[in-house]
Amino acid sequence: MFNIQKKTFLLILFFSFFVTAFSQISKSKKEFTHADTLRGSNGMYRQQWDVLHYDITVEPNYSAKTMEGKNTMLFFDEGAKLMQIDLQEPMILDSVKDISTTYKFRREGNVYWLEYRDTSSNLFYKIKPSVRSITFYFHGKPREAVRPPWDGGWVWKKDKNNNPWMTVACQGLGASVWYPCKDIQSDKPDSGATLRMIVPDSLVAIGNGRLVEKTKLSNNKTLYTYKVINPINNYCIIPYIGKYVNFSEKYPGLNGNLDMNYWVMDYNLEKAKQQFTDAPKMMKAFEHWFGPYPFYEDGYQLIEAPHLGMEHQSAVAYGNGFKMGYGGRDLSGTGEGLKWDFIIIHESGHEWFANSICTKDIADMWVHEGFTNYSETLFTEYYWGKKAGETYVEGIRKNIENDAPIIGTYGVNKEGSGDMYYKGANMIHLIRQLTKNDEKFKALL
Repeated sequence: MFNIQKKTFLLILFFSFFVTAFSQISKSKKEFTHADTLRGSNGMYRQQWDVLHYDITVEPNYSAKTMEGKNTMLFFDEGAKLMQIDLQEPMILDSVKDISTTYKFRREGNVYWLEYRDTSSNLFYKIKPSVRSITFYFHGKPREAVRPPWDGGWVWKKDKNNNPWMTVACQGLGASVWYPCKDIQSDKPDSGATLRMIVPDSLVAIGNGRLVEKTKLSNNKTLYTYKVINPINNYCIIPYIGKYVNFSEKYPGLNGNLDMNYWVMDYNLEKAKQQFTDAPKMMKAFEHWFGPYPFYEDGYQLIEAPHLGMEHQSAVAYGNGFKMGYGGRDLSGTGEGLKWDFIIIHESGHEWFANSICTKDIADMWVHEGFTNYSETLFTEYYWGKKAGETYVEGIRKNIENDAPIIGTYGVNKEGSGDMYYKGANMIHLIRQLTKNDEKFKALL
């Protein structure tokens, strides 16, 4: 009887393994297109020019869900002839100019081919590399987010008092969903970005970095100008427009006093003052583990958003409902994840991993998410002890699906499996255990 049961068990085990293996092998593979290659690779027409600064002006029309604007791009020119400019349909590029020239261009799907120099000649231009500037004028009805931040685009919502509430969530999808740019992670604007937002007087506009100017315009409108001076990923340049109120504090950090600003809907002010106490706690723990906050010059902002959240550099999006955990849930199932606000901790952790240290291809997004996911463990350990941290990281291990590699496909804007979060964190935890020396591990971080 024992042998029969044992054989039956082994047969079931073998069959289960076979079915699982076959189902993974037989999963349909994505067929990549020429458009995917244009979007995700550093092709020849993205070379010979390096972005230095974006100066974006945008005026959204809430009722029509449209916008118009311009983007003046400062770049280092090494002899570019045909330039790939990304702007996703149905947005439209109207014209491209500099101080003396209006340039020709043609469209191919989500790409515009800009004839910066004579493309009929096969000769390479022998020019002295120099800094140049061109301005792109654009308009259109950008893709609307379906399920932000995962299925992103422009977000057109209303707050509880029926006021317009607008922003963008475009990680993965790309910043070219709403403004013309060089939409690849390997070329951040070296000298940051300026974001100018024209909005009705009844609303407040917030951008990355610091407010440098607020100007009254005609027709009951106001121009808000924000500037970030550090290099920044395109998808992190984000406007927030709504009925916002502000409170702030100065955090005594490793590099001096850090300006920490908080923006929320006016009716959530008291909730935020209580919930956002996790922000300075986060800063203390992460400066301990990772070193100084990377963007003291631009400050830190936590901004209520009409979606769950996103790691927008120096302007972190928050939409966790002023609840502990992940919207009131503990992703680890251990109780440890209910001691802190997931979105404040996780999305702020990206200031170090994704915004300061980032990969050139989204296929390696596991670097961003694995280390940031592990930052949740390190935050837990910092305040509740090593055992609590170990309990948390062991708890999230159950979320690993082993469905596909955590490294995506290079050159086609394709990230890997969602296991990049939990498997990535547990891999880093294993490295820490093998190191057997937390001081060396901390130096590694």
